[in-house]
Amino acid sequence: MKKIIITGAANGIGRATVEKSIEQGYFVIAVDKDAVGLASLQKAYGPDALEVHHADFSDPRTIKGFIPALYERHSTIYALINNAGLYHGKSVYLYSDEEIEEIMNVNVKALIYLSKDFAEREMKHEAPRCIVNISSVAGEVGSCDALYGATKAAVIGLTKANAWNFAPFVRVNAVSPALIHDTAIYDTIPAYRRDEYARQEILKDPIRPGGVADVILLFISEATRHITGKVIPVDNGAYPR
Repeated sequence: MKKIIITGAANGIGRATVEKSIEQGYFVIAVDKDAVGLASLQKAYGPDALEVHHADFSDPRTIKGFIPALYERHSTIYALINNAGLYHGKSVYLYSDEEIEEIMNVNVKALIYLSKDFAEREMKHEAPRCIVNISSVAGEVGSCDALYGATKAAVIGLTKANAWNFAPFVRVNAVSPALIHDTAIYDTIPAYRRDEYARQEILKDPIRPGGVADVILLFISEATRHITGKVIPVDNGAYPR
């Protein structure tokens, strides 16, 4: 049974990815700061399919120590899905210094440390491994939340660079969602921005977490074994590029 790490696992895209991963036969190491959400996952799936870790990636010590501690329990892990992220949906002028530090830690620094620490341990096996980063259309076309847009653009750059850094054994790709319904972020996106996303969609079936999870799981499958360094939008065709 292949083991995979999913951060931001308790809700939204992360939770949908946990559920679909278990359905496909993966053993999931689920990570989140939402202890209640993790407990509900553990109750639903049990220890044979799921291991949960309460972790807050706004803390630099957690970022730097998480993967080393995890490998004290596991000798090898097949994939890392970097899904944890923050979105505030407000002007750059309204961010406090603490909030700037927090979003940089969660959305960028956590990916840097988790990815390099994972790759360093797995490349020695000289066998196929995967990293999937969750970016956003905001990282490609901009955002009303400048800090969010900037961090998601950084995720895209990190994805492409690490595809080179970790080759030939660890593939690194990104998924770039647009307007995703049934998530905590959805209600915090300003209404005018939601309307703009919806107006530009050329496919009209609302995107839900499970639709993004399907693409994430495609990226860790054999079907994409020849693909690395790529960013796949999940946006109902809203932003042709």
